[in-house]
Amino acid sequence: MSYIMKRFKAAALAAALAFALGGAAAAAGPADLDILKLPEWQVTSSPYGGKLLLSDSPEMVAADGILYQDKVAGNVRLFFHHVNATAVPKRLAVLLENAGPEAATVTVHQYGVGGPGYDWMAVGKAAQEAYLDGGELYVAEVPAGGAATLSAALQGAVVKPNMLVNGIFDFIADRPVTVKVMMLPTDADIRKFARAARVLPPDEQKLRGTFEGKDRMLVPMKVYDPQTDGPVALTLADNALDRYVTGIDATTGEKVLNYGNYGVVYKLFLPSGGRGMTAYYLNPRGGDYAGALGVKYRHADAPPVPTPAGRTGFGHDKLTDFAPVGMFANGESLWLTFSPPGASNLPVKLVIVPEKRGTGI
Repeated sequence: MSYIMKRFKAAALAAALAFALGGAAAAAGPADLDILKLPEWQVTSSPYGGKLLLSDSPEMVAADGILYQDKVAGNVRLFFHHVNATAVPKRLAVLLENAGPEAATVTVHQYGVGGPGYDWMAVGKAAQEAYLDGGELYVAEVPAGGAATLSAALQGAVVKPNMLVNGIFDFIADRPVTVKVMMLPTDADIRKFARAARVLPPDEQKLRGTFEGKDRMLVPMKVYDPQTDGPVALTLADNALDRYVTGIDATTGEKVLNYGNYGVVYKLFLPSGGRGMTAYYLNPRGGDYAGALGVKYRHADAPPVPTPAGRTGFGHDKLTDFAPVGMFANGESLWLTFSPPGASNLPVKLVIVPEKRGTGI
């Protein structure tokens, strides 16, 4: 299918969803719903996929150097989130080095970049929306004994003081390559800099490392019946009902916790039965939040849904802030894609509400 035809089908589906919502996207949420009293919707959680490289420590980068690095092959996701905390402009670059005797092919098949920007929540939201939208597949060839940049567009961006850059890259490497995330002077040669640069120590949060199982699938233990189940909630990224992943900081050998599950992509299967429609909302439980959700409805992908729409973020009132995701016909196939966005607070709840308790449509 051509790129234009995919876009046409996505636009048509978006129009159909907007008609089904009937204006629900502008609603604040179910006014009479007590989020603290909703029963938890029971799901099974299964990790899958390849490795996640997380580079978010030091978040505030006060010196030039390597922020995180590790040697990987196969199916990989890189999530980086860094602020220029120096007094002069810098560049943030990701270099792929190949120490092997044969050339490596790195196929980047999904990605999104936010920033550089001063509004950190807007940067995190932009990166997630771009990632969920997909991007055009491209290939980076890394010669034997040589290096190549992961993103040509990224290496040319100037990061002014106090600006954030957030990136999410999914790629497949057919041979081992060392991934280096670096902050460097604007006029530095990337390859020469990488050979001499030191690895910067992590900050107090130590939010970096290599983690197995970059994806997580959530499947309910039973089909949702709005008539008998009523309003329910599904908690995401709280480290109690939904545990954080553990990994290793490859630069120190230390065991680390991905506090927030940043970079982990969740696939949520949401089967329903009965007649009528069901409304879905996102409710922030940790504070300020700005992101997006992927939607696959009736086996077709729709454009990402901003959470919230019409403004950058929400979450000042954790009891009454709801971002509408959509209202969907019961009995139809529905998948949502969720990932904790950079600069946002966790956890969140996905709130599932029968039509009569939703927006009144």
